[in-house]
Amino acid sequence: MTAEEERLTADRNRQAYWRRWGPYLSERQWGTVREDYSADGNAWAHFPHDQARSRAYRWGEDGIAGISDNHQRLCFAIALWNGKDPILKERLFGLTGPEGNHGEDVKEYYFYLDNTPSHAYMKYLYKYPHTAFPYTQLVQENQRRGYHEPEVELADTGIFDDDRYFDIYIEYAKATDEDILIQITAINHGAEQSTLHLLPTLWFRNTWSWDLNSPKPQLQQGDSKGASSVITASHPTLGDRYLYCQSTALLFTENETNSDRLFGTPNSSPYVKDGIHDYIINGRTEAVNPQQIGTKAAADYELTLAAHQSQTIQLRLTNRADLATPFAEFADVFALRQQEADEFYQRITPNQISDDARNIQRQAFAGLLWTKQYYHYVVADWLQGDPTQPPPQRHNPRNSDWIHLFNDDIISMPDKWEFPWFAAWDLAFHCIPLATIDPDFAKRQLQRLTREWYMHPNGQIPAYEWHFGDVNPPVHAWATWRVYQIEQELYGRSDAQFLERVFQKLLLNFTWWVNQKDHNGNNIFQGGFLGLDNIGIFDRSAELPTGGYLEQSDATSWMGMYCLNMLEIALELTKTNPTYEDIASKFFEHFLYISDAMNHVGEENVPLWDEEERFFYDVLHLPDDRHHHLKVRSMVGLVPLFATGILESSTLDRLPDFKRRFEWFIDNRPNLQRNLAALSTSGARSRRLLAIVNPIERLKHVLQRLLDETEFLSPYGVRSLSKIHAKQPYTFAEGGQIHTIAYEPAESTTGMFGGNSNWRGPIWLPMNFLIIESLQKFHSYLGDEFTVECPTGSGQWLTLAEVATELSHRIIGIFEQNAAGNRPVHGGNHRFHTNPHCQNLLLFYEYFNGDNGAGLGANHQTGWTGLVATLIRDCSESDITQTQYLQSISSTVDRC
Repeated sequence: MTAEEERLTADRNRQAYWRRWGPYLSERQWGTVREDYSADGNAWAHFPHDQARSRAYRWGEDGIAGISDNHQRLCFAIALWNGKDPILKERLFGLTGPEGNHGEDVKEYYFYLDNTPSHAYMKYLYKYPHTAFPYTQLVQENQRRGYHEPEVELADTGIFDDDRYFDIYIEYAKATDEDILIQITAINHGAEQSTLHLLPTLWFRNTWSWDLNSPKPQLQQGDSKGASSVITASHPTLGDRYLYCQSTALLFTENETNSDRLFGTPNSSPYVKDGIHDYIINGRTEAVNPQQIGTKAAADYELTLAAHQSQTIQLRLTNRADLATPFAEFADVFALRQQEADEFYQRITPNQISDDARNIQRQAFAGLLWTKQYYHYVVADWLQGDPTQPPPQRHNPRNSDWIHLFNDDIISMPDKWEFPWFAAWDLAFHCIPLATIDPDFAKRQLQRLTREWYMHPNGQIPAYEWHFGDVNPPVHAWATWRVYQIEQELYGRSDAQFLERVFQKLLLNFTWWVNQKDHNGNNIFQGGFLGLDNIGIFDRSAELPTGGYLEQSDATSWMGMYCLNMLEIALELTKTNPTYEDIASKFFEHFLYISDAMNHVGEENVPLWDEEERFFYDVLHLPDDRHHHLKVRSMVGLVPLFATGILESSTLDRLPDFKRRFEWFIDNRPNLQRNLAALSTSGARSRRLLAIVNPIERLKHVLQRLLDETEFLSPYGVRSLSKIHAKQPYTFAEGGQIHTIAYEPAESTTGMFGGNSNWRGPIWLPMNFLIIESLQKFHSYLGDEFTVECPTGSGQWLTLAEVATELSHRIIGIFEQNAAGNRPVHGGNHRFHTNPHCQNLLLFYEYFNGDNGAGLGANHQTGWTGLVATLIRDCSESDITQTQYLQSISSTVDRC
């Protein structure tokens, strides 16, 4: 067991609280729904970036490379000033949804370089220009551009030309679970001397301005021994903490709103949230408290760095008041923690992989861990308002039917700037790579979503902050099952209690789906939005412009997948409780009904399978009883692949009651086997296959399109929309209106969802990951005898395991250096292809250009894009040869 695993074990057993302190600070609290108390619900306008430096937050805090305790009582982050900016750089800047031609987007360069699950070692890089930050230029130019033009990024302004910037490295190493060593290194990459103010900042989250019963904590200079370079932080529940600083000026103010600046009303104190900003930028000495007390404080280091010079500042945040030489052991502790991090990740991926692949994996894991965030949102209190503030005057307030929701947890975020709130289906995918390095945290995430203070009383899982009532794909049973399996495989632990606890709550969620999203009670589901934004010709989260309703291939397939995942879990739980055989039978039968409904041709049912084009499509039912296949060749028609499961003969032999019910259905419900994978036919090793896509009649047809490079198959994975629609856009006319969808490999050209998401061509990792898993399952049944042409028309025939491997390598190739030394992920950003200070830095975007692999959307959405770390580990299962890799995949499927 590595040292990191020993720390996690101690935390699990409550012997030490290694997770109490971590990177839990948001990167954007302004512009969020939580902070929106406006009448019209315009969160971006109610609390803009310009107010963030002056206005106290209600529900959380933000900062650069920051940490906090697990209830965000005390926060630490860095602030910077280059002598030219009009604003003290305390938080990351980006465009609001209305400001950007492609939606909200952070306009900074920062990188998560390393992290461990206990956060015993963390490393972060921020690139800070020498010249004034181009706030206005970025807003104006992006507002000027239309949907058909690319976004303007920070590098496009020329601000980094000739390397005129600082690299700011922020590192944390824990000596103990309550003793955090902090090291900040500034490097001047420019050819001229440049000055930098570096301000490590410590502050308390403001709770006292909203709650009359919340006592006000205090920061003050010095400790009980009279040391002047110490900030003592005293909090009623956290206790005392000490920030030891290397000798410099200490500045104190209050983390309270500057009402005079924002609203023209008097401040209760001359010391307010932007007091340090005013002192540094405007030279207002009266803006900081000469008594050296407050609730926000910073150490001011003014560094003058010659060309290519670096300088390091050390600090220590600890519960120890007895440190005579607080910085003496820094070198040893940092070296040890870095070594232990290396050992831990070598344990996670022990096989031989390239240095480049290991770097990609390490940064992907780091991004997942850095993107943890303290998330606080009590909907009832938010709706009602606070006793010290005027009551909110909202029109049609958001989430008013979610008053039970009480969030006060550390949660894995999709992106701490663009999406600083949990998203239910994103989180399910986060848990897969997280389970590899920290199964305890992954399990807690899934348990949280199904607890009574999250899940709606009707059984719905909350989607995301802007609209908890939206519908995301039901992937939580899949994630629960996979997390359970990963912990078994890597750590030898079978947490049946976790499995059963989540399963019981998912029964409620499954019932919600059946009751709410099956329009005609015929096992064909509507779903609506399903997180895929603009995948279709209509906004599926709104009423259809044509009237009527949409029967969705993807919604129905997700439910088929849900049935199979619940079946797998129930069968596992029978090992300790035989009564789960009955529940397993229930999900087995329900899957057969869903599969039959998708495929069956009859007078009462319109199949989602189109026999003429041999693909799955949505069906639009109009008010006059007409119906149409919407022949958009998209990911919607590939989702049926996900509803695939394997029944081992040993499982059937172990469960006689379930086997009896299984065989009864085969004998007495032959109609439910029409167009369905043969249940009575055994595959490799006497396995049985449950699948919506019949492997004999339909699987090859679907895969022929999936593996066609003129359709779905990109050099970098599977596109979300067939490229055939580039030359042949799909058009549907009804009621005098024409609706069209065309292939768009990169940014969206529609404002349907604010232009910040596109499912009309780009590559999305979560869907590719599920495709790969599905192919592996099909292979475990069909064996090596079943081959397909990959790519279509190439003359190369591969087994489905080999196809899965090929897709994995194409996705990993987004991030790897190619023969020219470039990484496709960086697209046209030449600095990251050629500059030695940037070449090995990675961003894990929301999605990727379907033609060239360039990163798009939220550029730090490591959450589900972090799945690449899992793909790299899977590919490393081969020691040297492809054959050994395929053998290992087969054995992994057998174990699962």
